[in-house]
Amino acid sequence: MSRYPEIEPYETGVLDVGDGNRVRWEVSGNPAGKPAVVFHGGPGSGATPGWRRYFDPARYRIVLFDQRGSGGSTPDAGLVTTDLSVNTTAHLIADAERLREHLGVERWLIMGASWGATLGQAYAQAHPSRVSEAVLFSVTQTTRREVDWVTGDMRRVFPAEWERFRAAVPAPMRDMRLVDAYAELLADHDERVREEAARAWCAWEDTHVATVPGYEPDERYLDPVFRMRFARLVTHYWRHSAWYADGELMAGAAALGDIPAVLIHGRLDVSGPIDIAHDLAHAWPGAELVVVEDAGHGAYPGTVESVLAATDRFAANG
Repeated sequence: MSRYPEIEPYETGVLDVGDGNRVRWEVSGNPAGKPAVVFHGGPGSGATPGWRRYFDPARYRIVLFDQRGSGGSTPDAGLVTTDLSVNTTAHLIADAERLREHLGVERWLIMGASWGATLGQAYAQAHPSRVSEAVLFSVTQTTRREVDWVTGDMRRVFPAEWERFRAAVPAPMRDMRLVDAYAELLADHDERVREEAARAWCAWEDTHVATVPGYEPDERYLDPVFRMRFARLVTHYWRHSAWYADGELMAGAAALGDIPAVLIHGRLDVSGPIDIAHDLAHAWPGAELVVVEDAGHGAYPGTVESVLAATDRFAANG
């Protein structure tokens, strides 16, 4: 099953969400269709046009937005002068609510992948009455355990690559958690230090997701602007465990009750192991888990097919 054809938005805008931040948004598909909103990954990846293609444009009103500091939203989180203290999960949830109200949406289907799956869960738990259904893939919760797995324990899978990742941190900082060390390097006054840290961080990002034969490196990391923005936001959110206590999002899933959800996860996803999706499916009464046996972290063919099957099914809910 291939994704829907490319489409262009029929409405775009920039929303002032406070704290000096302006969030870029767009709407495509059918103006009278079922509302759906996408929480993109990263943090910091931005909402790329490909997200529109997970929805039947004849049946969905598709809302995309760039989270604070990413994509076309301003100020750019890649700038060392940008204040990241007003870029937290709580801020992103509030931004999504402000956008929902701005667009006159009562309830919407939420979609997210990787970091977007964490944000989707957080939004749903904060505003369950605004969520009609959820489709989440490459499911994560951004807990300290998950962050330590990706930045530390993953050495067991990629030892040589991890040693290069660690070696990019100056020796006096190597006793720190690597995510903390990188966050500090990415805030350094020396542009050269920041650039080297961003390059090393993104090289590791491109490594720990490469667990399936045929994986192609992410070309976005070749762009120094994207690379810096992405690295600064990922380390910022990861070092704070998305501002949730360990196990808080998992425990909160019970309150989502019978909100229908499809959780889609690749069996070969070592970057974000399947136990999170498995446990969430048990904790969320309305959720079902779809395991894609030959997929890793991200939009593999079987994952895409499962996402499309879910959005097509939910489109019938009106």
